[in-house]
Amino acid sequence: MKIQIINGPNLNLLGVREPGIYGSDSFESYLEKLKGIFPNVDIDYFQSNVEGFMIDKMQETGFTCDGIVLNAGAYTHTSVALHDCIRSLKCPVIEVHISNVHQREEFRHKSMISAACKGVICGFGLDSYRLAIEALIQMKGEK
Repeated sequence: MKIQIINGPNLNLLGVREPGIYGSDSFESYLEKLKGIFPNVDIDYFQSNVEGFMIDKMQETGFTCDGIVLNAGAYTHTSVALHDCIRSLKCPVIEVHISNVHQREEFRHKSMISAACKGVICGFGLDSYRLAIEALIQMKGEK
């Protein structure tokens, strides 16, 4: 099984950026933990602060991998382009958020991409990614 994780803007600063909200671990260190939890899953990781690069990666991998775990960051709330891209892919996409966006600023309560995604997981810290991978594994097993 092959899963692509895509993180959007400012998520390259995990461990540094607002640790009270996002925690003190870098995503790279958490990625190693994920790979240990799922040794039989090929997990690739990509991060970009540029919306178009995220779309390019989804188009590159979304027809050959078994699923995408997407934390679009602030683009979640603004990007029709990401929504349209997700709709065009063959594989399922799970939207994830580290924080519970519904407990935060009002503008974070609306997602432009949720309707295009298979599901949404938020509020479980970095563990949101593990939960998304487990959901993708379960979906693959149901086919």
